[in-house]
Amino acid sequence: MLSSKDLMARAGISRATLNNYIGLGLLPRPIVQRSDDGKRPPRLGFFPEESLETLSRIAALKQSGTPMAEIVRVLAGTQPTDAQPAEITKPIATTAPLPATLPRLTFEAFEHPAFMVNKRFELEWWNEAAERALLDLPSAPPSDIRARNLFAILLASRPLRAAAGGNDFLAFTLSIAKGIMSKPLALGNLSALGPASDTLDRLYEQVDSLPPKGIVDADIDLAAEGQSERWHTVYATFFREGVLFVLSPNSESSSLLSWLARRDLVIRDILRRRRPYLTPLAVLVADLQESTKICAELPPDEYFLLINRVLNAMEPNLRRFHATHGKHPGDGIVFYFFPQPDTHYVMNAILCAQRMKQTMTEVSREWRRRKGWLNELRLNIGIDAGEEWFGTYQTSTHVEFTVLGDTVNNATRLSTFARDGSIWAAKNLLSKLPATEMTKVRFGIRRTTLDGGSVLVPSTYARISNLLDTSSRRADDFRDIAMSPVTEIFDVPNGETPPSGP
Repeated sequence: MLSSKDLMARAGISRATLNNYIGLGLLPRPIVQRSDDGKRPPRLGFFPEESLETLSRIAALKQSGTPMAEIVRVLAGTQPTDAQPAEITKPIATTAPLPATLPRLTFEAFEHPAFMVNKRFELEWWNEAAERALLDLPSAPPSDIRARNLFAILLASRPLRAAAGGNDFLAFTLSIAKGIMSKPLALGNLSALGPASDTLDRLYEQVDSLPPKGIVDADIDLAAEGQSERWHTVYATFFREGVLFVLSPNSESSSLLSWLARRDLVIRDILRRRRPYLTPLAVLVADLQESTKICAELPPDEYFLLINRVLNAMEPNLRRFHATHGKHPGDGIVFYFFPQPDTHYVMNAILCAQRMKQTMTEVSREWRRRKGWLNELRLNIGIDAGEEWFGTYQTSTHVEFTVLGDTVNNATRLSTFARDGSIWAAKNLLSKLPATEMTKVRFGIRRTTLDGGSVLVPSTYARISNLLDTSSRRADDFRDIAMSPVTEIFDVPNGETPPSGP
């Protein structure tokens, strides 16, 4: 007998391909036995030795150009079914390739539990099946994302506490969290759960961490103690936005895994259904200075080329600093920064602004050579932080992320206030930085001296009204935020770039 792990390794195929061959009848369904070692995951399938020979024949036929339909006609239904299980070993995390034929499946039609968490393991989306059979959520779940810690929810879930595989499911989710964040971040806020938090602490120490990539899975018995077994496979799929968990009866796993391999379709489907929630965030708004003048000077096709060049040049910063696109009413840029497990979201916004300023210098130099003009392209940036509602506007073909509240408005006004490619931030934003991070940022206010010169007073703020000539028209433009304390950010000397997410 060969375990599924050994069979995949020796044949050089993925779990998705293995499941596909089983579904086509080219391989027998595995004989599955529960592990008694108490470690995750609790089960593994086994195949007869002849299965390896079958896979070799399939590979040879495919290499010769034989269509899969003909391979199925020749080989299907010829597999032995009297195999007996041998030793139990751990399954491996797998990355599923795109199959030739995709099932027509969406979460709208999916009848089994599915939910998604962000990288801090806070619940962002779930379907009715998950709400009813697994998460056991109250009729009005908390709107504040920070009150939706997955482990607190699972510990309070009555169905999961009653299930024979309840601890197996906890262990699986903890092994994934262990590969993404530190123990204090994962479990640090659960002390209020009392003795239940001790269970999580113990399981966290026992499980191995799973790297955040591809698709990983485990088998869980959801039947209550003393009832007939109800085995499900739980799949965890990693996206930049978070981790998706899907549970499916073993008999349906093949088609589900094939669908999960279409990552673009899956995440689009989820984001269309994600519910609005209240969350801490930082907002960065960037505008091209004198864009109206530049637009007048360039032919329309070249102006669009320039704007697209700016947007594309800034795009790498989106992933590098864990940002999410927002909508700008004109041709500027809006980025949202949410709490992350390994970096501070406010520092991400500041570092991103600094990097965008550097990138704009490169784009300006490129276009001065291209056009032979004297224009200096500058990106004026405003950033602020707060707690706001995050959600989506959508049509049948388009999904657009948006934040409701004053934070976006303030950042937009600061980007308008900024001049000559500067970065202006609200005092409120910097106050949210930990003290260790605050010391890394060089900021302050330029003051006018008695002799008409200018001097930088570091680590200070000023009201906008004190930075403008009150008799000027520009002062009138900012009357609505005149009393807001702000500062100019110059750089983050030796600032470290945050690691990229999965």
